[in-house]
Amino acid sequence: MKVLVTGAGGFLGFEVAKSLVELGHEVTNLSRHHYVSLDAYNIKTIKYDLGQPSDIDLSGFDAIIHCAAIAGVWGKKESFYQTNYTGAVNLFDLAKKSGVKYFVYTSTPSVVFGSDDIILGDESLAYPEKFYTYYAHSKSMAEAYILENSDDQMQSVALRPHLIWGEGDPHLVPRILAKARAGALKRVGNGDNLVDIIHVKNAALAHTLALNALCSGKDIGGNAYFIGQERPVNLWEFINQILHYNDIEPVEDSVSFSTAYFFGMIFEIIFKFLGINKPEPPMTRFVSMQLAKSHYFSHEKAKRDFDYEPIISIEEGLEKTFRGESYQFKMQNTLDNLETSND
Repeated sequence: MKVLVTGAGGFLGFEVAKSLVELGHEVTNLSRHHYVSLDAYNIKTIKYDLGQPSDIDLSGFDAIIHCAAIAGVWGKKESFYQTNYTGAVNLFDLAKKSGVKYFVYTSTPSVVFGSDDIILGDESLAYPEKFYTYYAHSKSMAEAYILENSDDQMQSVALRPHLIWGEGDPHLVPRILAKARAGALKRVGNGDNLVDIIHVKNAALAHTLALNALCSGKDIGGNAYFIGQERPVNLWEFINQILHYNDIEPVEDSVSFSTAYFFGMIFEIIFKFLGINKPEPPMTRFVSMQLAKSHYFSHEKAKRDFDYEPIISIEEGLEKTFRGESYQFKMQNTLDNLETSND
């Protein structure tokens, strides 16, 4: 098939695009920039800015996998909503108008995260009444629109990968290492919280399996799916494993959840009053909850509907990520150019 992948130069988008090429599909990237890394896979680029949506002819494509988004816990409200909601809705509508048959949307479990622990949550969870980040709210709005407008003309699904990591990670691991090396990483809460994580290759696999299920005629349009590893991890044990692989001492200092939440609220008030969008506050309410509370999910629906099973275990993923010959060079380069958004 001819498949358009948005953000194929990004972390997840690149793995999705590569996987599709390996399966024999003709893949095109849609993003603001052309990426040299795509040339080796004969992936052409259509330059387009989701943050400045405009008409574009998408006829000729059989499917779209929409990975691109502005991620982060802080920033300009307009940027998040313009790209993550307005841009996604415009892309979806243009795809349907152009005759695209299938639409796979990369969502996030944050769309159902409010302020409470989530223990083995499933897809029946409703969106919370209050969101603590523009990212989560804008993604939930886009997800709702895409799923509600799935029909026989264009079937769509939403995938919710949680805490994506792996080789070449420009987001999660570099941020952990940067904070640890700066002495700014402290355990929040009692350290017993369990969370879902997912290796980037497992996340990419889920996208190709979901697309294949749609193309095979399975009646899954309009559905959302949580995807993750074979089991949740203790967040702070996992962080300490990452630190160990990088010869950094484990996190020993801690702060109570109530204290972190309080200071997160104060920082948010100050940063908003001063109009500071970058850098992000040292702590926010959302981050304090993510670091202290459990949030992991059942993946049974994805297993049942499109046979999703991780192909890389947590242990194998850690070895591949941190024992590779080029890891130290890549990680240092990433730390030097740390970004908080994904194109």
